[in-house]
This record gives sequence, C-alpha cells and structure tokens, in this order.
Amino acid sequence: MNRPDATPLPAREAAALAEAVLDEVERAVVGKRRPLELVLTAVLAQGHVLIEDLPGLGKTLTARSFAQVLGLDFARAQFTPDLLPADLTGSFLYDRAAGDFEFRPGPVFTGLLLADEINRTPPKTQAALLEAMQERQVTVEGRTFPLPDPFCVLATANPVEYEGTYPLPEAQLDRFLLRVAFGYPSADDEYDVVARRVERRREDVALERLTDADGLRALQATVEAVRVDESVGRYCVALAAGTRGHGHVQTGASPRGSLGLALAARAHATLRARDYVVPEDVKAVARSVLAHRVSIRPELWMTEASGTTVVDDVLRQVPTPAALEAGFRR
Repeated sequence: MNRPDATPLPAREAAALAEAVLDEVERAVVGKRRPLELVLTAVLAQGHVLIEDLPGLGKTLTARSFAQVLGLDFARAQFTPDLLPADLTGSFLYDRAAGDFEFRPGPVFTGLLLADEINRTPPKTQAALLEAMQERQVTVEGRTFPLPDPFCVLATANPVEYEGTYPLPEAQLDRFLLRVAFGYPSADDEYDVVARRVERRREDVALERLTDADGLRALQATVEAVRVDESVGRYCVALAAGTRGHGHVQTGASPRGSLGLALAARAHATLRARDYVVPEDVKAVARSVLAHRVSIRPELWMTEASGTTVVDDVLRQVPTPAALEAGFRR
C-alpha cells in the first residue's frame, strides 16, 4: 500500500527516473537490459520477483545493485536446509538488563530482501517468507509487526543440483508477480564484464544512489494512477483464462494471474512514459507473469511443452483489442 503522502510523478518524469535507474544498474549487470527492466517493473508494481537461472549469471548482483540505486535498505538471507522461520522473521530474546523479552527483527525487516536459493530451505521457512510477502507483516508470539514500506523480495532459485532442494509448489509460485530468467550473456557482453573488472581493479562496482524510499513510493503511486481501459482489462482476463483451457495444461493461471497482468502492464506503461495501458504493455509482461502460474500435464513433462510455450500459444490465439481512442490517450 502506498502511504498517503506519496504523490504521483508526471509520466515523463517517472519514465526518465526509471530509465536512469536502469542505466545505473546496467553498469554492474552488463548486457541484461530486458531482464532488468522486468525486475524494475515488478518493484514499481509493488510485487515480488523470482529470478530462476543458473549460478553465476548476476542474480545476487542484480538485487544488491537495485537496492543501492533505489536507496533502499538491503538484506540477504541465504536459504539453507537448517534455516528456521525465526531466522528470517526475527524472535524474542530475553534482555537481562530490562528484565523482559525484546523483539529482535530478522532480515525480512528491510526495503529489499534477497532470498537467495529459496528452493534450498524446507517448506515451513518458505511459507514464513511468502506470508511476509503477501501480508507485508510478520506475527511472532502473537504480536504483529509491520514490514518497512516499500518492501520487495527478490528470490533466487537455481534450476540445477536438485538433490536436497524443496521446489516451490504452484500455489506458492503464484505469490510472485514475475518470474525472470537472465540467461548466458553474449560473447561481447561477457568480454565486457571481464574488461570492466580488470580496468576498475576491484571487485565491487560503485553505483550512484538516484532516489530513496520516498522517491520509490512516488514512482509506485505513479503506477497506481495509470489507467486501464475496459478492453485491455478484459484482454488480461482472456489471456489468463486461455491458459486454463489449453490442451497441455493441468492447471492454468488463477485470477491472480489476470490481476498480475494488469498491474505489471501499468508499470510497463510507466516505463514508456504513458499514463494509460495499451495491449503491447500486456504482451511485454505476459510470459513473465503467466508462465510460472501454469502447470503442465505430467505426461508431457518430457516434451518441449512448458508454461512459456502455453503462454505463447495463448497470445497467438486471443484477439488483441483494437487501438485505444485518442480521447483516452489525451
């Protein structure tokens, strides 16, 4: 929820700030403009991101870089098989001097939390994080503590070395607004990473802070002011419903999927300096919003069928709404 004092920015000003944030982050995360744009889209839409990719492709660096540039407090929680919910949310410890129990907040009390390798920890701890993501608060020993505002989770999962992992079930994957993959860089981009590291003679990249928590809240308020025409809203609903009737699907996207499409599309429109959503905004985020909400029929798991192929089929089959009228665009 935005605070009452969060005032939306003009569309062009918001887009310029978002563009500057991406440019600055890309100084550290080289050659991944599109995935970075998707991550920022989720942050502006007040959602959470699951970054699922192979080790060494910049997942941790991305989270730390966004926290630096956006001026947010940053915490990293390494998810391991012995991690307990209290290690994440915090717990009460006895203070001898005060003669009472004092709450010691865990790493979840931050602006941007990196939940590293979320599939390495048991379901009970995963559920504690997902509750905090959904409710934006934690309850410990019957007392409720609100989380900071803004609050965003970037969770990572490595799709290799499955031994000893606890994959997130579909119901919990549904809590993430977007799932993003970075993929291997091109040869030129990979050389650029090496050359930059050699030139700066140190490991870390010093990034400039371009805004702060209040500035991010203003950007999020700008997204909330973006308008969605009925035809575009119904297009989001039709895409989500289309995944449920696909022949390869065991379970399709829930209504949270259509809502996620509309929310992410509004953030994407903000990045394009518009205060209204067009169908192209929906298409731009559809894969990342819907693919992880689709469960493929078990007998097809050894084929090329996937959530992404289902979403691509649905995008081809569902008619795109006509262009919006000029009056709506102002």
